Amino acid sequence: MRETLRRDPRREWIARNRLHPEHASVLADMGGGAIVSEWFGPSGVVRKNPRAVGFIGPNGVKRIDRSGLQQGEQSAVTATTARDSRRAVHIEQPAFVVAVVPDLSGGRLSSHDKDLLGLARRLADADPQSPGAVLAILFGDHKETALGDAGIDRVVHLEDELYTGYAPEARLAALGAVAREMAPRFWLLPDSPLGGADLGRRLALRLGERAATGVWQIDADSQTSLGWRCTARGGAGSLDIQRPLPRVVLALAECAEPVDETRHAAEHLSLAASVPTTLSRIEDLGQVAVDPAGVALAEAEFILSGGNGVKEWEAFHHAAKVLGATEGASRVAVDDGFMARDRQVGATGTWVTARVYMAVGISGAIQHLQGIQRCDKVVAINLDPGCDMIKRADLAVIGDSGKILAALVALVEQQRGGQRDAA
Repeated sequence: MRETLRRDPRREWIARNRLHPEHASVLADMGGGAIVSEWFGPSGVVRKNPRAVGFIGPNGVKRIDRSGLQQGEQSAVTATTARDSRRAVHIEQPAFVVAVVPDLSGGRLSSHDKDLLGLARRLADADPQSPGAVLAILFGDHKETALGDAGIDRVVHLEDELYTGYAPEARLAALGAVAREMAPRFWLLPDSPLGGADLGRRLALRLGERAATGVWQIDADSQTSLGWRCTARGGAGSLDIQRPLPRVVLALAECAEPVDETRHAAEHLSLAASVPTTLSRIEDLGQVAVDPAGVALAEAEFILSGGNGVKEWEAFHHAAKVLGATEGASRVAVDDGFMARDRQVGATGTWVTARVYMAVGISGAIQHLQGIQRCDKVVAINLDPGCDMIKRADLAVIGDSGKILAALVALVEQQRGGQRDAA
């Protein structure tokens, strides 16, 4: 018998069609008993199953895994159980310190901050015999309650109003005090317009270091003084630059995987010496009012996105204005002419990283789910409780989108009216 590899076009078609009743069993057979996440299609193109990796939520709903808390066959474990099963790590006498200054946009660790902490963890844990500690310097109030889950061993929290808003000189003085007392081996800051890029360059100048900016990868290199080499974006993103890793690093998003297997102590420390409180030459006049309609989707923090389920578009536009949200849309809504092409969200449109993404009447095609995978919180309003967007959402509301948006607008206007009366 000739040992010719025979293809089964029907099984390949079932593997590509996630709505087929035999889809899960065929994928399991192809993966040798495990649900596979990739396979070759009939044209040789690699196909990916975005639902192969996920977890079952507390209500029994399958959710896509964005945080890395669950992997593969752990899909039956809830997010809470995964957090409890993390390995506790406590470093009493670290060999050195890796200092991280997160942006803390909105008082919470952003996905960029968590990637940066993952990079710091890699530097600190490179030598198991003499591990280092990750020190986070936080300015102002924050809402994070699980700093240890992000990989933080020590925390210096400076809550004085002197550091709130745009206060680079005051923050730089505090970082100088940390440098004198704790002598971090590395300083990691996010290379972002939210403050990390500016503060990191100021810090490098204060320390007399030549900072590495736009870093997206690091590799061990025994020939360098600090044992690491970094790769950074240069030439407006058109080329990569390699150099020995310096003490001050400004890293891009997705520079490393967030911490997902260990839980650290996050012990709070205080600076022994008082931080200089010299009068700042910069006065923060507050945020400039910006029309949400003029914000690019890729930069928006709050997006109200409409799909085929939206029937009253005037009410949708009014809701976006009242909520102060940037408008987005699914491909169906754009193709039907209800929204401009530059407002399309998804893999075939714009990839968004909003802090809150509210999907109204969007069923959740794979391309759309790919485009919102880095959003922190997803709220879905839909009539179909079984659609993919409901399964993906952190908060789901089942009902008529027009009535729900009208009720939400009424609540917001009522609250604002009460605040004006109190004033």
